[in-house]
Amino acid sequence: MVQVVAALIRKGNTFMICQRPAHKARGLLWEFPGGKIEPGETGPEALIRECREELGVTISVGDVFYEVDHVYPDITIHLTLYNAAVAEGTPQLLEHNDLRYISPSEIDGYDFCPADVDILKEIQKRF
Repeated sequence: MVQVVAALIRKGNTFMICQRPAHKARGLLWEFPGGKIEPGETGPEALIRECREELGVTISVGDVFYEVDHVYPDITIHLTLYNAAVAEGTPQLLEHNDLRYISPSEIDGYDFCPADVDILKEIQKRF
């Protein structure tokens, strides 16, 4: 089981999603910014590092929004989505193919990674 963290970064009634690079597993699917926890890191520390590497921003990490386990053909993950906010910088496309802020009503217009399906339902329920 691989521990993965992601950020729910909200701006008004919208939240940030990122499109995976075409050459990676689940290429061109949409996801929340984040990545794998490395040995010795806490979830929030990994999320801060990943957002710096992928988006060139410093984030502040809040409480856990949702957790889910998902089995892909190539990997089994435990995904923890944290409430987060951009504290410094403007998001840049350092790794992703695209980045957008969407409203909960726009979720169905995007193809997300399967692990995010339950999270997206929860966002639609809460917001």
